[in-house]
Amino acid sequence: MTPLARKRLNKIALNTAGVLVFLFAVFPVYWMVSTSFKANDQIFTTDFIPFPTHFTFEHVGKVLTDGVAGNSIWVYMRNSAIVALGTVLIGSAFALLAATAVARFRFKGRTSFLITLLIVQMIPTEALLIPLFLNVRRMGLYDNLLGLIVIQVGLTLPFGIWMLRTFVAAVPKSLEEAAWIDGASRFTTFWKVLFPLVAPGLVATSIFSFITAWNDLIFALVLMKDTTGYTMPVALQFFFGQRGTDWGAIMATSTLMTLPVIAFFLLVQRRMVSGLVAGAVKG
Repeated sequence: MTPLARKRLNKIALNTAGVLVFLFAVFPVYWMVSTSFKANDQIFTTDFIPFPTHFTFEHVGKVLTDGVAGNSIWVYMRNSAIVALGTVLIGSAFALLAATAVARFRFKGRTSFLITLLIVQMIPTEALLIPLFLNVRRMGLYDNLLGLIVIQVGLTLPFGIWMLRTFVAAVPKSLEEAAWIDGASRFTTFWKVLFPLVAPGLVATSIFSFITAWNDLIFALVLMKDTTGYTMPVALQFFFGQRGTDWGAIMATSTLMTLPVIAFFLLVQRRMVSGLVAGAVKG
């Protein structure tokens, strides 16, 4: 076999493997969306039906009109959006400042601080449920969306600091020193030189924080007493009952729950691409 033929064969094998991985990852999403538009007789049949023979909006209409647990589905969607966006805004700000301090300054206890971040990431979330619940109740944030935001910021902050620390450390300090020589203040240097260059890392941490807060179930279920404060993952639990499971409504709600995540990713993806070239200097 010639080197050119071997190269083409390797390329075909890699492309085939990539397509198979893509199909494996996308199939559950496709099945969720297609099931939300299937009739009940097609959902509960033992036959494999990859495509709905006739589309029905019964499940989507039921979720949108009847609501869940006496509340409109948009109430839960609003609560999830508030918690997720609040976590992204507050957590990203703290993570960026902490990562800059860790990457740019040498202070006593710096190594211990980084090791502590790793240890916190290793602790299971369920082990933190009781102490976090007690702290939230002492702060008067029980049955309050602000309490959920505080919890999610604390859970996503260690990962954000570690990731942004790498981006900040990769920016040459000479760029900041050049800005100082030109008369720029530290804040101006941070905002116009450092921030654009670490924007891709900030977008990556924002996506992680948004998905983590959006998909949270256990804290939203434990810390919220009133059903009007529940989030979308908690709303899904009401479709599981003693008399059966409404899979059509579950798939329809899950599809609606996925749309904001996709919209957020598409929105910040543009910022990530522009952040790769923003703040660059000519050589």
